[in-house]
Amino acid sequence: MYYWLAHKREDIMSDQFEPKIIGFTCNWCSYRAADLAGTARIKYAPNVRLIRLMCSGRLDPTFIMKALSQGADGVLITGCHPGECHYIEQNYKALRRYLLLKRVLKGMGIDPGRVKLVWASAAEGVKLAHEINTFVEEVRALGPLGWQNNLAGYAHKEEPVMEVTP
Repeated sequence: MYYWLAHKREDIMSDQFEPKIIGFTCNWCSYRAADLAGTARIKYAPNVRLIRLMCSGRLDPTFIMKALSQGADGVLITGCHPGECHYIEQNYKALRRYLLLKRVLKGMGIDPGRVKLVWASAAEGVKLAHEINTFVEEVRALGPLGWQNNLAGYAHKEEPVMEVTP
């Protein structure tokens, strides 16, 4: 996952910002919706790299923070519709974590719109493709996150040495 983020893509044809987005998808619903979109030749933005999880409830918020810290400009979380989770109520757990994470990001000065939660069943390939395209445009409008550069600056910042004399 993170190899893709570490390497810069160079768009020779355009100077327009192209966001890097990581998508965490539920194996049972939204990953299959993405597969359906592909087999039906429904186009969606290539800016999203999908990572399959067994359930959206399995998504640890640290995965999202790590993706953002390593160069992603946005994170898309997708899962089964509430009440239709294969693991009973885990998508409700994902929803609670998502809402809390948005508050944490806002507190850190990061626009909470950089993280989005989408419910999509296996039969909703068209909907998922539309949501991906919409999210890419939303993140493009926000501009590059640049969090990786900010963190690097803090890591190498040296505090001035103060001399204390009695």
